[in-house]
Amino acid sequence: MSENPLLAPFTAPHEAPPFDIIQEEHYLPAVKQAIEEARQNIQTLKNNPDTPNFENTIIALETCSERLDIVTSVFYNLLSAAGTDALEKLAEEIGPLSANFSSDVALDPDIFARVKAVYDQKESLDLTIEQETLLDDCYKNFVRGGALLPDDKKTRLREINEELSKLGPAFNNNVKKSADAFTLHITNEKDLAGLPESVLGMAKHAAEEKGLEGWIFTLDYPSYIPFVTYADNRTLREQIWQAFSSRGFGGEYDNCETILNTVSLRDERAKLLGYDNHAAFVLERRMAETPDSVFVFLDKLKTVYKPAAQHDLETLKEFAKEADGSEDLKPWDISYYSEKLKKKLYDYSSEDLRPYFPLEQVLDGTFTHFEKLFGLRFTKNEAYPVWHEDVVAYDVTGSKNGNFMGVLYADFFPRTGKKTGAWATYYRNQGLHAGEIKRPVAAIVCNFTKPTKDKPSLLTFDEVLTLFHEMGHATHVLLSDVTYASHAGYSTLWDFVELPSQLQENWLYKKETLDLFARHYETGESIPKDLIDKVAAAKNFMGGWSNLRQVGFSLLDMMYHTTDSTEITDVCAFEDTHMKDTSFFPRYAGLFSAAFSHIFGGGYAAGFYSYKWAEVLDADTFELFMEEGLYDAKAAESFIIHILSKGGSEHPATLYKRFRGREADPQALFRREGLLDKQAA
Repeated sequence: MSENPLLAPFTAPHEAPPFDIIQEEHYLPAVKQAIEEARQNIQTLKNNPDTPNFENTIIALETCSERLDIVTSVFYNLLSAAGTDALEKLAEEIGPLSANFSSDVALDPDIFARVKAVYDQKESLDLTIEQETLLDDCYKNFVRGGALLPDDKKTRLREINEELSKLGPAFNNNVKKSADAFTLHITNEKDLAGLPESVLGMAKHAAEEKGLEGWIFTLDYPSYIPFVTYADNRTLREQIWQAFSSRGFGGEYDNCETILNTVSLRDERAKLLGYDNHAAFVLERRMAETPDSVFVFLDKLKTVYKPAAQHDLETLKEFAKEADGSEDLKPWDISYYSEKLKKKLYDYSSEDLRPYFPLEQVLDGTFTHFEKLFGLRFTKNEAYPVWHEDVVAYDVTGSKNGNFMGVLYADFFPRTGKKTGAWATYYRNQGLHAGEIKRPVAAIVCNFTKPTKDKPSLLTFDEVLTLFHEMGHATHVLLSDVTYASHAGYSTLWDFVELPSQLQENWLYKKETLDLFARHYETGESIPKDLIDKVAAAKNFMGGWSNLRQVGFSLLDMMYHTTDSTEITDVCAFEDTHMKDTSFFPRYAGLFSAAFSHIFGGGYAAGFYSYKWAEVLDADTFELFMEEGLYDAKAAESFIIHILSKGGSEHPATLYKRFRGREADPQALFRREGLLDKQAA
């Protein structure tokens, strides 16, 4: 039998994974062997006769499972980007194996005794700030991992961790499978009224790929969003909206039991560890610190956003009535009439922008933007193996010094088995690996509009925003300059993670940035200034509505994780109760919670508020660039030095204050949203 490529030395440039030769049958043996190797490293640590110190205990723990980290990162990243039934099945086995290994380490009294011995003498140790952070994190992670529990509670904690390791992937799989199961196949051309030519071309192409006549629409964002935005056929808008809203709800792929099990186990674990609830457990290691501070923050936002959202809805209702006599607006009408009202108020349609955003051109311009801002150069390199033919790999170097900064993969188009949405990730974080500091291997994964036979991939403005957002995450990884991989890139407190990504979206409302790439794909004409001005003017259009929606989801997340789980017996009733104050419609179909992958299939449990929390920081940060210049070298260098390069090596509040010279101004967000005058006193 040939050697397992996940266990052999990676021979691709910069030790990137050998995606071209990894097979599904390689994962489980690789995980098992990597765990055994990590166990041997742990045993060596435990058997060390020398007095515990920073090097032989804390660094040894930091690096004991390097191979396992790489193997599992490849597995879970491909589970999201190229999932198959076989990979989903493997996740049910690999998750518990990894969770049990983590529990074995976290609950081992001998290992904790060594960690505590080092921690207790930290004041007398000559440690750098980064070393102090690593020591603090290590000790607190052991305590939060159950190191102080009696044996019977350790046993139960292990069982909980194992079960939770299976529930997240199962939740995501149900969302993915239920979405893939839906297709809206249209054969009557009359049913396409209102849909732009670009959307029809994609739908026609999708049908042809399946050997069908007519047009196919799916629940992938590039298909679903244009349909509910432009289709005149209200019945079909409702049909696809209901399907989208019902992902993970009902039938074979129902997530309700998974949700109940997840919140119950999280609540039990928190109480086992001495916390009131899961939110209290999570927020202890966040900038917000406590559930109360999050609720105060969200309530303040709600006070501003709710009347603004009510005004947005009333305005939309009046417009719909004037436009075509519609009086009974439903959720599947909001995007449709919003687009028409925007057209009336600002004299442009979202489709007017699409011809100026061919993907290849946008990508080149995005790279130019990050070169101007952060001095990064992206060079395509076909020497890297990729996991799908759509994926492109780049070498990232410093534009001034030529220093290698990392590898970046870009995976842009929807496909069966790929999770919806967009995300940034890494296969290897920057930092200490095999005794030396190595550069990262990062990726951005999106679901953008696909090219057709006669047109390139033409992005919507929202898709361009998404690209800049995910590249913001990627640059956080690529510009990391720390010693320890557990501190690198966006491995920082969770409510700080979105600052570098959300910040980048601000540049796209500026002519100086759009002129880098926004040119008509046929004529080469630059995007007209008056169109840019219209986009900028419409930036806060329906802002109350969209922001209240975000606050509502954040509050729902917090309620799931502050309520005693024994009181959550009916997911539908729970969601209806806690969304009532931030929603102007009853629940007509499905269940938002059933597809709330951020909190039930990702890392945002008791943390969805962090998007809004980070918006305060990014609004305040961008005001500096507005004052000094969009591409001001001094401001950009300061952001790199104090924020991007530091990762989680220091507390984010300290880093931000060092960067800005003060704490963030909470009014900056309301200034940007044009809601300052409506803010509650």
